[in-house]
Formats: sequence, structure tokens, C-alpha cells
Amino acid sequence: MSLPLTTPATAPALPPSGFAHEVRAVAAVWRREVTWLAHDRRRTVMTLMQPLMFLFVMGTGLAGALDREGAIDFETFLFPGVLAMSVTFTAAFGGVSVVWDRETDFLRELLVAPISKTAIICGKALGSATTAMAQSAVLLLVAGLAGVPYDPLLFLALLVLLFVGALLVTAMVMLLTVRMPRAQSAMPTSSIVTTPMMFLSGALFPVGDLPGWLHVATVLNPFTYVVGPMRSAVFASLDSTTAAGSAVFDSGITWAGWVVPVPVQIAVAVVSTVALLASAVALFNRTE
Repeated sequence: MSLPLTTPATAPALPPSGFAHEVRAVAAVWRREVTWLAHDRRRTVMTLMQPLMFLFVMGTGLAGALDREGAIDFETFLFPGVLAMSVTFTAAFGGVSVVWDRETDFLRELLVAPISKTAIICGKALGSATTAMAQSAVLLLVAGLAGVPYDPLLFLALLVLLFVGALLVTAMVMLLTVRMPRAQSAMPTSSIVTTPMMFLSGALFPVGDLPGWLHVATVLNPFTYVVGPMRSAVFASLDSTTAAGSAVFDSGITWAGWVVPVPVQIAVAVVSTVALLASAVALFNRTE
């Protein structure tokens, strides 16, 4: 008598894992974030209007009042700061995207997907920073009107620093808003954070001769270390005669009288960005 044949039980399929899977997950979230943020062209135009107003209206208006013998044009001084400021609105808007997705229940779909929470936050932050950088890159087209040369290497350096600044702002806003249940609360919070970051970064004024308390606030602001290298890159691209007048407006960032080198400034910006993003990831992991 033959025994009936039995089919061996099939082992349950395990969800994909590993570094390569996490990278693909980050890329998928990044792509969705870029598509979502870049879709609203009206917001993009309005985002660029404010920097242009600062540069050509305020810059032209203050140029006469701040006229200093031997100095570069004030618009040239102002251009890198305004360029850095231009990423903050889109970056902040992307920073509260977790709150928007929670309200629309899209976040729930992400959480049940076989991807880590770290991949969700990193993908969103990178997508927001990419969109902010790309939108602000349009301002490079008017660099010549501010006396800044059209130098491909300069523009590449500015774009890299713009990405770091956008990612820094996104991570900061995410850290402060990731636990908020409503976007109505998150948006004012992002404004309260980004506005002081912009005005205390030296984007609109020299940081060399500030009162003591304002100098301390400036050097403690991580966004200062994005604006500083951008301004140094612009000044370094000017011809020798023009660049000689750059120190009249800006003597660099100082710690207790020590002028901070540009590589150290960039390192501070990168370390601050990584620390803020890691803190946002850790808080999101505990919250959801």
C-alpha cells in the first residue's frame, strides 16, 4: 500500500531587507517628495519673488546708505546671503510634510510598507532639500546683475552649499514638528524657527562688527556656516581689484577673535545637519 504524497509546507516570504533595499526605499520616498513639492509652480514663483525683492529692492536702497570707500557693491555682498535664504521656505515646507502626510493618512501607508522609519525621514528630507536647491538655482541666472561672475565652478560650489543649507533647515523643522498632529500648528512653528535662522545668519548684514549678544546668537546659528562659505566662494571668484574691497563689508566669522577658516565652517554646517537629521529620525522612531 503506497502512502499518499504530501506537499511540503512553503516557508512564508520574508520582507526584503538589507542596505540595498533601504537605499531603494529612500530613493522611492525622495522621488515622491520631489514630485509633490515641485508640482505647485505658483508656490515656486512666490518663493523666488522674496529673494529678488531683497536683492534688488533692499540691496539698491541700502547701497547708498552703506556706501563705503573701496568696498564692493552691496548687491554683490548681498547675493550669496539672499541665495542661501531662498531655500528656507521650500525646505521648511518640506520639513512639515510628515505632518501633512499624517493628516491625509499617507503616512500610515508608508509605515505599513516594508521599509524602515529611517528611510522615510531620510527620503523626505533629501527630497525637500533637492527641490529647494533646484528652485533656488534659478536665481543664479541673475548673478551677473549683482556683479557676480558666471563661473561654473563657483555655481557648483554654491549649489552644494545650497543643498547642505536646505537639508539643515529641513532637518531642523522636522525635529520640531514631527510629533505635531496638525499642520496648522506645524507651519507657524516652522516660521518661528526659520525666520531667526535667516536674519541671524549674516545673510543681510556683515557679522564682523556686531554687538556682543548679537555676535553670540550669530555664531550659535548653524545656518551662519552655510552663508559664510557661500559668501567666501563669491568673493574668491571676483577679480583681484574687486575682491580687495570685500573685507570692508565682511571680515568673516570669528570665535573669540579667531577667524574661522572656510573648511571649518563647512564642517560645522555638515555636522550640524547630520546631528539634526539623526535627532529627527530618532524622535520619529519613538513617536510612530
